[in-house]
Amino acid sequence: MTARREASAPPALPGYAHVRTLGLGGFADVFLYRQDLPRRDVAVKVLLAGSLDDEVRARFQTEANLMAQLSHHPSIVTVYQADIAADGRPYLVMEYCSRTGLAERYRTERISVAEVLRIGVRLASAVETAHRAGILHRDIKPANVLTTDFGWPALTDFGIAATTGHGGGAAVGMSIPWSPPELLAEHPHGDERSDVYSLAATLYSLLAGRTPFEIPGGQNGAQQLVARIERAPLPPTGRDDVPGTLDSVLERAMSKVPALRHPSAAALGRALQQIEADLRLPVTPLDLLDDGTPQADPQPAPAGGDAADATRLRSIVEIPQPAPAAADDSTRVRGPVTVQAQPAGPGFLTPPPPPPEPAPVGEPELADEVEVRRSRTVAAVVSGVVVLGAIVVIAAAALRPTGTERRPGDTDFEQTGGSAVEAVVPSPHSLEGDRDEAGNVTFTWINPDPRPDDHYLWGVRTVQGTGTLQVVEEPTVTLPAAQTGDEVCIEVSIVRADRRASADPAQVCA
Repeated sequence: MTARREASAPPALPGYAHVRTLGLGGFADVFLYRQDLPRRDVAVKVLLAGSLDDEVRARFQTEANLMAQLSHHPSIVTVYQADIAADGRPYLVMEYCSRTGLAERYRTERISVAEVLRIGVRLASAVETAHRAGILHRDIKPANVLTTDFGWPALTDFGIAATTGHGGGAAVGMSIPWSPPELLAEHPHGDERSDVYSLAATLYSLLAGRTPFEIPGGQNGAQQLVARIERAPLPPTGRDDVPGTLDSVLERAMSKVPALRHPSAAALGRALQQIEADLRLPVTPLDLLDDGTPQADPQPAPAGGDAADATRLRSIVEIPQPAPAAADDSTRVRGPVTVQAQPAGPGFLTPPPPPPEPAPVGEPELADEVEVRRSRTVAAVVSGVVVLGAIVVIAAAALRPTGTERRPGDTDFEQTGGSAVEAVVPSPHSLEGDRDEAGNVTFTWINPDPRPDDHYLWGVRTVQGTGTLQVVEEPTVTLPAAQTGDEVCIEVSIVRADRRASADPAQVCA
């Protein structure tokens, strides 16, 4: 058995005082230092003196640049500085994450399903952010997920990362238990879906308390693990409290065929959000930056302050309105907050114009066109800083079995009584479309407040307006390539069992 080596000598760094050793790695050691100004504890990663060949230096420099590029994200460790010490060793000054990391926790704790889902969504947003910047991590595992002082997971160690355009090379230093089959092949090749696999494998470990293909008490050497990863089905987590939907999501994300996995980290994150909604848990936001795509038909946010980006048209952040959050979510210190524009005036919305009269039966070209009629009555009472919000009166298409259409003459949705709060039906969250290689587009969304017998009303949007509306029972719609063209846009509303519907349908293009 190889003896554990001693930590290297911590370098003398101007403006920093060494405190203790945090960890030892194959190419570097990590130390805790106290910075003089500003006064704070930092983690300093220092290359070993015997690892200063050109390749290792290049990898270290790449890690510094990539982490600095991504460290604005709330679930990626922040990099403060990179330099070369007086003794010639490169070093990286990073955020110090003081809480116990996932590498220790998954072996010693039974982590709740709710926390695993929350961690999964946050890490999915971090990985998606890296992918949108053209970066593959290639070594996602529990040991590379630290925990900030406020309980947030923070992805680190981009030492073997690659750009998405050059991700097919060998994954140097990869961790076998969480690696996808394509990176274990004789000629490794990977893309964003390889990171999706490793992220799902990490979540599996948090639930199961072991690596995905580890057999407790069995032979778990590298050769045995590789064989199972390449050929064996994914074992069950062994936990009765894990819902079948979560098992299915992990099984899909860890498919041995990359094309069968979720197409992106964001798609995996949305699948985890849907499970949160199904379990009546607070829906964790996907923290993604706006890609700058112009918005279409912008409308003011509802007076109640709902943060859903209903008018955005591409893969853009949708921030759910959460239920009361867990304790570690109560204070968010890291990451930007997008503030929706509010309507002009002291809390009143201008009602839309009255809907047009129904088309005469004798006009067949309009017979299938449906105008979703909405009217709002909003009364605001201001007392100090309290604004009491809107009664929303909605008329929309009548419910029919899944996939059917609304025709002229069908009964409209009825105006609901009850309180103002009860009358408000939220818009779908995280509406997004994924286009496959054949041109088919699958739209998915999240119901932030699911109720029994909820349905969804959707239609294709064009420059002429919204076409024929249809009802579906599940939060997904797939349009064949023949109907999508270069771009297709849809709008989606939530419809309650009592025929109330979202006042502001969510909209997206793909």
